[in-house]
Amino acid sequence: MLFNSLDFAIFLPIVFLLYWFVFQKHLRAQNALIAAASYLFYGWWDWRFLTLIIFSSLVDYIVGLQLEKTDGKQRRKVLLWISIIINLGFLGFFKYFNFFIDNFVSAFSFFGYQIPSTSLNIILPVGISFYTFQTLSYTIDVYRKKLKPTKDFVAFTAFVSFFPQLVAGPIERATNLLPQFYTKRKFDYNEAVLGMRQILWGLFKKVVIADNCAQLANDIFNNSADYGGTSLALGALMFTFQIYGDFSGYSDIAIGTARLFGFKLMKNFAFPYFSRDIAEFWRRWHISLSTWFRDYLYIPLGGSRGGTLMKVRNTFIIFIVSGFWHGANWTFIVWGALNAIYFLPLLLRNKNRVHTGGIAENRVLPTFKELRGMLLTFSLTVLAWVFFRAEDMAHAGQFLMDLFLGLADYMNYYKTYRLLYNFNPSLVFLIIFFYLIEWFGRHNDFAIQKLLKNSPRIIRFIFYSLLIYLIFNFMVAEETPFIYFQF
Repeated sequence: MLFNSLDFAIFLPIVFLLYWFVFQKHLRAQNALIAAASYLFYGWWDWRFLTLIIFSSLVDYIVGLQLEKTDGKQRRKVLLWISIIINLGFLGFFKYFNFFIDNFVSAFSFFGYQIPSTSLNIILPVGISFYTFQTLSYTIDVYRKKLKPTKDFVAFTAFVSFFPQLVAGPIERATNLLPQFYTKRKFDYNEAVLGMRQILWGLFKKVVIADNCAQLANDIFNNSADYGGTSLALGALMFTFQIYGDFSGYSDIAIGTARLFGFKLMKNFAFPYFSRDIAEFWRRWHISLSTWFRDYLYIPLGGSRGGTLMKVRNTFIIFIVSGFWHGANWTFIVWGALNAIYFLPLLLRNKNRVHTGGIAENRVLPTFKELRGMLLTFSLTVLAWVFFRAEDMAHAGQFLMDLFLGLADYMNYYKTYRLLYNFNPSLVFLIIFFYLIEWFGRHNDFAIQKLLKNSPRIIRFIFYSLLIYLIFNFMVAEETPFIYFQF
């Protein structure tokens, strides 16, 4: 079920009314409703995959209870590894089986040995990477004794399958989200209003910005051989806006929806395209994933505590694994490695924590130094996104080569202008409007959280009406899935 669909527009009010007006006095019934609604939400794509999420939940629930019963170091490790192997085993089979088989066959073919391929027609379950990491956080934290295991299976299944963030995050920690299922929730009007405001902004980012940028980006990437350098640059730029509007838009809708039910999810994006270096970018982009890898992989490997070689090794591991998490393709691995290369100079010079505050604090405009850093970081990010979007390494390489060689052809600049104009002459103005709102709201949890807060009610009404008008006016004809559903 898509957030930007009629199905969800019907589903959400029904669950909301049942939650607050029928089961308000019964915490366990509310949790059971959330679990049932979440399974319906997830099964809307393919009910067969419900068995995976239910089985994964059952395994980690039992492992958690068994961890509480024993202090034996060896037995606790065995229990932890049972959870890790089962969860990552499912993830590895559905997401990476064909990748490893195909590369295994290619490796032998390179040395002259021909072996038959056994690739399977495997359908990737929606959101498996997200809920796998979420339930693993529970087992690992129980193993580390940072969290008491729950005996409430209903609350646990609701935690694992919580529908607002089930299929594309944020990847919640058990230490943050699970205790919220034990606490009686009371309807908070102000939080509900804030949630609706965040949902509205998320829909604007997805429907108006991401989906319209996607039309142009898809045309250019899918037919890159037909375009000149400046048009290819435009395609990379459009994908940059698309993926941010798409993914951060999903996160805003998820967090806003959770607010409607009395839950607080972690912030997943903090205006990453205003970052002044790549380290700051990764503290602001997909925060729930980057902090997950930091806490459960990077720090256990030694983090930045060792010598230079260990720092370099751990940096490449964390970025390459992060890239591979996104998909079974060498383009994602190279995307991760490229970001590691961007990051290393800052780490080795101990400048990776320079920019921890917001840009242009107490100022309307950034300084020249901040602007320069922001533009450089944005440009490097656009370049890296080419690998993320390309079909394969050959496509990425040819795309970048044609892009850079074609920038000197000034005749293509007019062709690029005509291309943009013919696709959507309003798109540039929509992006400028979007960026201005994001800039002025950059110190908040989301851009319009406090925008026009002290303005007359009629001004706020006009602004929200404008957003709703733009959403309906620029909505593409077909429902467009969120990019991160494929991960």
